[in-house]
Amino acid sequence: MTTQTQSYAFADTMTMLRRNMIHAKRYPSMIFSIIIMPTVLMLIFNFVFGGALEKSSGGNYIDYLAPGMLLLLPAYMTVSVAVSIAGDASKGIVNRFRVMSISPSSMLTGKVLGSLLQAIGGMAAMTGVALLIGFRPTANVVEWIAALGLLTLVTFAFSWLAIALGLLSPTVESASNAPFPIVMMPFLGSGLVATDTMPVGLRQFAEYQPFTPITETLRGLLMGTEIGINGWVSLAWCVVIAGGGFFWSKSIFSKQAK
Repeated sequence: MTTQTQSYAFADTMTMLRRNMIHAKRYPSMIFSIIIMPTVLMLIFNFVFGGALEKSSGGNYIDYLAPGMLLLLPAYMTVSVAVSIAGDASKGIVNRFRVMSISPSSMLTGKVLGSLLQAIGGMAAMTGVALLIGFRPTANVVEWIAALGLLTLVTFAFSWLAIALGLLSPTVESASNAPFPIVMMPFLGSGLVATDTMPVGLRQFAEYQPFTPITETLRGLLMGTEIGINGWVSLAWCVVIAGGGFFWSKSIFSKQAK
């Protein structure tokens, strides 16, 4: 790929990014459900169930809860991305872009970048609310940067997977349901309670699904708890999910163009 081609691809991606951000601004209900709802759920779990669950956390429950709840945003963003790509496909916009003189992958990349920006904004808002209700992280500047990097990587990985699910979905309604297992996974890990308090079958699932090592890594960065091998396992999951989602999306996109 020449430098000029790369420049055109970058410009096309930025154009698609602006398009996605304008669409997000026009549909505030989607922003509420994807960005505000995780914060609302954090408040509910802290104030409604926090008293009962505090014993399992071994301290201030919001300190245990907040790192896990931050991962709701990457999970919830998969719904927005899948619905958006399926909506474009059902309206014929995807086919229109294919015949235009633009980089073929710019539409997909623009959606991923748009989801990253929205998720980072939601994470900042959730962190601010958590601090107001008693969240007291012990992280230094480097650990905060590492935590943000991990959250960005997780969002990037699951956004590519969501694009594949959206491209495969025949309707917007089916696209909104396709990421449901991803949305549920943060609840079925160590985000709310320690996995050793769960029944055997559920505990085994929780310990080996991707959100648990990611949660423990994020909690370790922000609260100083032991990370162990969870950091490497988290990075491995992100690479596998991002790579699989990217190549799957590109394959579906290319096949649909024929």
